Amino acid sequence: MLKISDIQMRDPFVVRDGENWYLFGSTDKDIWRSPGVGFDVYRQKVSPNGLCPDEYEGPFPAFRPPADFWSEINFWAPEVHPYGGAWYMFATFKPKTGLRGTAILKSEKVEGPYVPWSEGPVTPPDWECLDGTFYLDGQRQPWMVFCHEWTQVGDGEICMLPLSADLKAAAGKAELMFRASSAQWAQPLKGRDPSRYPVPGPYYVTDGPNFFTPKNGGLLLLWSSFGATGNYCIGVASSESGSLRGPWKQSEKPLYEADGGHGMVFSTPSGKLYLTVHSPNKSPLERPIFVEIYERDGNLVRE
Repeated sequence: MLKISDIQMRDPFVVRDGENWYLFGSTDKDIWRSPGVGFDVYRQKVSPNGLCPDEYEGPFPAFRPPADFWSEINFWAPEVHPYGGAWYMFATFKPKTGLRGTAILKSEKVEGPYVPWSEGPVTPPDWECLDGTFYLDGQRQPWMVFCHEWTQVGDGEICMLPLSADLKAAAGKAELMFRASSAQWAQPLKGRDPSRYPVPGPYYVTDGPNFFTPKNGGLLLLWSSFGATGNYCIGVASSESGSLRGPWKQSEKPLYEADGGHGMVFSTPSGKLYLTVHSPNKSPLERPIFVEIYERDGNLVRE
């Protein structure tokens, strides 16, 4: 068995299927510069109170690129979601030619193996994008919600994109949900040379959107940026309409600000809620961690 401290991982994502928890994430040792290897998954038996820090099996290969795969680098942020009797992985890749974006892969089993499903990235081809997540609205319309990168637009954006019913392609145009600077806790990056980017600063990061539905029927979106101390943080936005179109009200303070981010919330069989993030935000030191959180009055709080 492995301990959590043995697992180098960014962008952790937890899903339960039957008697097992599955822990996915960006698992390449150098996700920034080295050729992409793929995504691994770790497994653990379900217990009432969540994931035990020293009882992981794995790693097991969840995705390995075929010989003719269209990307060679930046294998980032896999999420897996059940839909239509199968499992779909939303993951970010850098094409051999073109801009980074989120693509969709498919498997009949939660642990994989996942195979390419969409024809390259589903996000707009002329946009620099990452960190797509899945949302199914009340009319059964599937959506991808993703980040339009600060490196291209300056003030990073969270956007929504309708998907075809088979999740193979976009089914319309991307729409803006909100910009990073709309959150008072989010702070611009420091020390960036404007000559390196197509737009002048300030530069605000958006990373890792992921949804949580509170018991009151509202809609929350977790997302990451950098806070006042320069640490990687997670904040929460709340849809005042309960739908993707918002308007979105930002939390005054981050939910988590101890140099950890790109997280999601999962519930244990006993009803406890846990936030999982990677921390610290520095390779190769990053590890998945689990923090108990609480739902109060339709919001997420630490205590």
